[in-house]
Amino acid sequence: MTRILEICIDSPAGLAAALDGGADRIELCAALALGGLTPSQGLIELAARTPVPVLAMIRPRAGGFDWSAEEVGAMEAEIATVLRAGLAGVVIGATRTTAQGVSLDLPVMQRLVTAAKGHDITLHRCIDLMEDPFEAIDQAAALGISRILSSGGAASASAGTDRLRQMMAHAGDRIRIMPGAGVSSASLPDLLDALDPREVHASGSQPDPAAPKLARFGFQPEGARRTDAATVADLRRLLERQDARR
Repeated sequence: MTRILEICIDSPAGLAAALDGGADRIELCAALALGGLTPSQGLIELAARTPVPVLAMIRPRAGGFDWSAEEVGAMEAEIATVLRAGLAGVVIGATRTTAQGVSLDLPVMQRLVTAAKGHDITLHRCIDLMEDPFEAIDQAAALGISRILSSGGAASASAGTDRLRQMMAHAGDRIRIMPGAGVSSASLPDLLDALDPREVHASGSQPDPAAPKLARFGFQPEGARRTDAATVADLRRLLERQDARR
């Protein structure tokens, strides 16, 4: 089994670094410091020329994932833009929050899946807001979604390993569970040993030296990071080493 390394990026420089480091797939975003938003048309068109599959985040604002009717319409338009550009697919998620908790908003999810017209689809980490993710796994599989990105309901995939293991067992071969959040060269070996995932999601980033000055002016958040080709290459080597052990 050859494992897939997905790298999330939010700039042309990040895209180049991810490719130089050996990423197998790109999650294309804007504003990774906010968890990823829909990328600009310019970045979409640039990414469409890359040699690896690219999936675009479809998220029109920061915050939660309970979308208004206007936001759903905007997301459908964003999906159409992504597909016209020739990208491989999209990363989506929609929730409904009630007194009983957070669940997938199935009518909205169906609209977004329909808009994606059979392309590759990832359900993003909105699932980590749910106390019980297993119903959402069943629903995502029934919708034909390819994979679910999750940290196992924790701040990082390493902290959520137990739940991720349960999610993977529940999903079986119906849909892939892709660990992500806080995945680094230090944490990846233990994650691979614990879960043996087919796909791994990471930022492959390092702190941005310009962040403190830019943050003082409000141009970017404190602690901003940028994709680093050497870090991506380290992750790639760790995956290849695990493959060689099998």
